[in-house]
Formats: sequence, structure tokens, C-alpha cells
Amino acid sequence: MIDIKRLSVIYPNGAKALDDINLTFSERSVTGIIGPNGAGKSTLMKSILNLVSHSGKITIDGEDATKELKQIAYVEQKSHVDYTFPITVRECVSLGVYPNLGLFRRPKAKDWKNVDEALDDVGLADFAGRQISELSGGQFQRILMARCLVQGAKYIFLDEPFVGIDSVSEAIIMRILKELKGNGKTVLIVHHDLSKVKAYFDNLVILNKELITIGKTTDVFTPENLVKAYGDNVVIQGGNKNDK
Repeated sequence: MIDIKRLSVIYPNGAKALDDINLTFSERSVTGIIGPNGAGKSTLMKSILNLVSHSGKITIDGEDATKELKQIAYVEQKSHVDYTFPITVRECVSLGVYPNLGLFRRPKAKDWKNVDEALDDVGLADFAGRQISELSGGQFQRILMARCLVQGAKYIFLDEPFVGIDSVSEAIIMRILKELKGNGKTVLIVHHDLSKVKAYFDNLVILNKELITIGKTTDVFTPENLVKAYGDNVVIQGGNKNDK
């Protein structure tokens, strides 16, 4: 369980990115984090990962989060990843093994077996020897998902994983995430496409710098809560706020 108490993030210019957030993420679930641009969705995730300065208390399974970061597999936004780095697909996936290796140790045969199985699971075993620069956006996102699989972490964090990818890749990733949940993992996804929220998420966090609500998607994904977060012009599936 991830527990967050009184989390606040203030930018150097004094602007608040997050204000007094209290959240608990339950185990064995897929939780979406939604809100307008600038709402603090990615900042919330990065705070848990200790990648941004923040105040408040964050614990993972009862321990200070900074001591438990190996339990988290993190896929940042694709726009932040260097596609030109000279590395093969198989080597890229193998990077997920390293957090569990000792200092200066290299992957063993069993680790490479896990890498190959993960590549097969995301449907890209035939791409193992290719450079990552040769992949489409959807293929690369699937490779990042494979890297999460070999890491074997208890918590999976994905920041806007479905932006700019094809429908086949999106379906494969969601299948894997639901399988991970079935295996006891906890998945957090920063997401922007409101039309797919009900289909994708067990639980939902709605943010706009402050916490609007958290709960089961069926309970909290309501016109009232969306208007609180997005304003009166919130649109779902090409309609208006009343098209729910």
C-alpha cells in the first residue's frame, strides 16, 4: 500500500503544483490519475518517486518511500526518452533487471530468459536485435512495458503511456496491466483520455492541484467531479459535460 499524507509541491517561483494531498493507493488494482493540464498528475507520481522536492509524508508498505523505491517500476512519458541512444531492443528491456542485481553484476542466463519472455509477451520477440530508434511509438511503449515486466516490481507507474501509440499496442499494454493486477501488482497510470476511463480503471484519482476525489471509478467518475476539475467545458467522446 502507498500512503500519502499532506503532500505539497511548491515551484521555485512560489506557485503550488500540489496542495495538501492525502491519498492511499490500495493493492491489486489499476488506478487512473486524471485532471487538466498542469493539475499536478505527473508531479504526484514523481513525488512518490522522490524525483521532485516536496513536503508531507509518503510511505510504501509502512516504510519511508525513499527506502522502497526498488519496488516501483516507472515508465516516464515517451517525449522524455532519448530514442537515438544506440541500444538494441533486447538490451533496452534488460535494463529492467539491473535494479535487482548487486553492484557491478551483469545479467545471467536466467535474466536474459526473462527478457526474451517479456519481449514475447508484448509481441515483439522478432524485434530483439533492432535499434530502439527503428521502432514506432507504440512499439517502443511496449518495449518499456517489457522492461517493467522483467523488473518484477510490486508497483507499476506509467505516465501518459497511451499518447501517440496505435490501438494494437494500447490493447496489448492494457491486457498486460490487468494480468499484473491479477498477480497482485498495483498499477498507477497518469491518463488524459476521459472516454476510456470507465473501461480501464478500477479506481480513480481526480486532481487539479488539490485532490478533487478518490474512489472506485463507478462512484467518482461523475459530471459533478469532472466539472470541479476541468470546468464547465469538459468534453467526453466529442460531447459536452452532459454526455456522460
